[in-house]
Amino acid sequence: MWFYVQQVLVPHQRAEAAAHGWPRGNLSDLYPRWLGARELLLHHRDPYSPEVTREIQSGYYGRPLDPSRAEDPRDQQRFAYPVYVVFVMAPTVGLPFPAAQTCFRWLLVFLTLASVPLWLRVVRWHASFAVTSILVILTFGSFAVVQGIKLQQLSLVVNGIMAASAAGIVAGHFALAGFLLAIATFKPQLALPMAAWLLLWAVSDWRRRQVFVWSFGVTIALLLTASEYVLPGWMGRFREAVSAYRKYTQGASSLLEVLTTPAIGKIMVAVTIVMVAVVGWRLRRVEHGSVAFSAMLALVLAVTVVIVPSFAPYNQVLLLPAVFLIATSCRGLWRRSWLTRFACAVGALVVFWPWLASCGLLLASLVLPADSVQRAWSAPLRNSLFLPVVALGLLVLCARNLLKTSPTVPQDAAQIPLKP
Repeated sequence: MWFYVQQVLVPHQRAEAAAHGWPRGNLSDLYPRWLGARELLLHHRDPYSPEVTREIQSGYYGRPLDPSRAEDPRDQQRFAYPVYVVFVMAPTVGLPFPAAQTCFRWLLVFLTLASVPLWLRVVRWHASFAVTSILVILTFGSFAVVQGIKLQQLSLVVNGIMAASAAGIVAGHFALAGFLLAIATFKPQLALPMAAWLLLWAVSDWRRRQVFVWSFGVTIALLLTASEYVLPGWMGRFREAVSAYRKYTQGASSLLEVLTTPAIGKIMVAVTIVMVAVVGWRLRRVEHGSVAFSAMLALVLAVTVVIVPSFAPYNQVLLLPAVFLIATSCRGLWRRSWLTRFACAVGALVVFWPWLASCGLLLASLVLPADSVQRAWSAPLRNSLFLPVVALGLLVLCARNLLKTSPTVPQDAAQIPLKP
């Protein structure tokens, strides 16, 4: 996969950019956030301002975008995050950007490496060291992670933080889990669905779980207060930046909208949210160490990838708990019926196809010229849009059995006193 990205996909993109006159700068997704944080913290400039946006474009694309040029990218690369992302970027703002990139790249590697055993703990898969090592290698060899590291995408940071938060809850460390999940909301579209269900879960047993709510709430309050201190009135600017983002990208579409039509996709998104909300309500009292809790958390994250208004492959790293849970249940699915066996076979093909296609391109590069190999650049990505949907479908099949065998209320509920 790394060979494919470095020797096939990137050269193809460079050739396309040269042929169409598309600008190419550092193309780092870290750069808009890093420059915005540097300008705010060191020079007290508004990172949402048009002036900072033009400076971001100069670094990201190599020059400011020209609206009169039809071939220029539509993505203006504005600073479109909550302003408290600058606190995450703060340790790097004093470094030159190449040094910040290097540090951040190693941070992504570490967080992705750590997320694998953390998600394994969340889904209660007690894998051996050898199996864990294989899963780490496969994770690092997935296109989602390769793309995320190449682009220095903050989605990998969010994945690592949310994995630590979920593992903290499973281990009973509610205060730490609430603090970490609040930090992860600097990318709200990925963290808020998980936060919404966990808050419902926590308030459903307030006496034992209120620490999570207080930790999350206090941390969010501190982040918002500190953000208002460094940039008064930032919420209005953030809303404007998000609104502008949706316009210059012609409305960010969810995966379901891309696979169907905008109208049908929106209906499917609404139905999916309602169905998950109903399941979440029924499971709001499950124990934090139960299989049902793990399955519900994996379901929320898988649905997040499907409904979030962005179908970028790097967001698919949030499918890790769903994939791990499916892997632990695939034997039962295979034995259930011919239909589930067919679903497992399709799932395996969808998951392994990018690696099979990349291996084919690697072998082809030994006997064919580079230009010929690059013409097949899309082969490993042809099923990337279907992977989240297939994973969600298989997870639902697995979860049906898992949830039937897991209690929805504490087994010792009758022993819990009503008064201290």
